[in-house]
Amino acid sequence: MKNVVALTQREFTTYIYSPIAYLTAFAFLVLTGILFTQNTLLPGEESSVRPLFFAMGSLFVFCVPILTMRLLSEEYASGTIETLMTAPVTDWEVILSKFLGVFLFYTGLVVLTVIHLLIIAIFGQIDVGVTLVAYLGLLLLGAFYASVGLFASACTRYQLLASVIGVGLLAILTFVTDFLSLQFPGARAVLGKVNVRGQFDVFCRGIFDTTSLIYFLSLTVFFLFLATKVLESKRWR
Repeated sequence: MKNVVALTQREFTTYIYSPIAYLTAFAFLVLTGILFTQNTLLPGEESSVRPLFFAMGSLFVFCVPILTMRLLSEEYASGTIETLMTAPVTDWEVILSKFLGVFLFYTGLVVLTVIHLLIIAIFGQIDVGVTLVAYLGLLLLGAFYASVGLFASACTRYQLLASVIGVGLLAILTFVTDFLSLQFPGARAVLGKVNVRGQFDVFCRGIFDTTSLIYFLSLTVFFLFLATKVLESKRWR
């Protein structure tokens, strides 16, 4: 675990000094602020966090791949991947540390949204239990998105292409499956198993569902496994 901790610190520090990371964070916070004032902070409306959290889940489809696009693509392009592969670390340790680095930065973004809850608390009431479950869902969603973005970054040396692949995969799993489930009610039972928005909405409603928990955890591990295998294939080329 010493290797993982050291590499995670390296990755997280890179985000601290990354202009792209700050621009992405700024854009996300501006958009969530706009959505908050238009969909949540409305006179006479219920003080629910569900619309805000559901909207944030959609925004992260585009934000997270931008954060993850450099994780391995930059290593390939700069040639530092050779040094990393000859270091006394395993491929799994490399993947896990890069995942944890971006997930820590993502968690920081999520924590900043607490300011919206404070505003709701001033002008209304907050259901603490529902809010905590919704935040848990947001963290699980972020872990899954980060694993998909990391897998996309492992597939190419071009950062822009990595972000496009990441957004494409997440859009299919998030928006396309949701659209198809509405258009084809007969297949809703099957599509519901892979519909990210449907699984995430369970947490947004304040329901702690072990099925949805397993869904996000298993998919996260699956894409981290794929990223590890892709990195292993690079080692032997």
